[in-house]
Amino acid sequence: MGAKGGVGASTVSHNVAWAIARNLDASTVIVDLDIAYGTAGLDFNQDPPQGIAEAVFAPERLDANMLDRLLSRCSDNLALLAAPAMLDRTLDLPEDAFEQLFDLLRATVPCVVLDVPHVWTGWARRALISADEIVVVAGPELASLRNAKNLIDLARANRPNDAGPKLVLNQVGMPKRPEIDAAEFSKALGIDVLTSIPFDAQLFGTAANNGQMIAEVQAGGKIAEAFVQIASSLTGRGEAKRSKRSLFEPLVAKLRRKA
Repeated sequence: MGAKGGVGASTVSHNVAWAIARNLDASTVIVDLDIAYGTAGLDFNQDPPQGIAEAVFAPERLDANMLDRLLSRCSDNLALLAAPAMLDRTLDLPEDAFEQLFDLLRATVPCVVLDVPHVWTGWARRALISADEIVVVAGPELASLRNAKNLIDLARANRPNDAGPKLVLNQVGMPKRPEIDAAEFSKALGIDVLTSIPFDAQLFGTAANNGQMIAEVQAGGKIAEAFVQIASSLTGRGEAKRSKRSLFEPLVAKLRRKA
């Protein structure tokens, strides 16, 4: 899955990853690709000493064992590859900078959620086009409509045989802000709106400040249900009881085969 566009897109991707892991019982890794400004560590109340920077800037050392050390566990089924959120390095990365990491993750974890930052580089484009599923998160206003159209047109042109992008409207119903109606937004893009996430400054602000997911602050609420809906659409799974299966079970099995 890739997610891009719109204010709060990272928050959406983090909550969807949580829903995949917790509600659908699928082992999941969320990868924060915003090395300089990523917020996944804050959102999950994690401050790991290592993360994605070590994987990207030392690819010759990257293997299953190293990846295991870099992942930070958020729950039984969810792990995070966090961004350092530091400005000690510039990020003029080559187009294939993340390919080795993505290949390793695909081989070891059933679900990988990429939190793609709001940038346009060779590696961001490649990550978007090569994702199994694309979620475009957009606000109900003109600039987001334009950006969403560009992203959806790009995906359609470069992924003719793959599933089309999914559209999520975010921060809908902000007081005193004129908005483009969901039906008009959908018609302009030629794509259905998968779900709309209401604007709720109190709920999202509380979750962000506490390092929690929306479902932890307001379990069973409509917004939490919207994230489960997105998760189910992406994975083709319905809600399931949580199992005791370890997140790293596929990784451990692979290492045992090599031993």
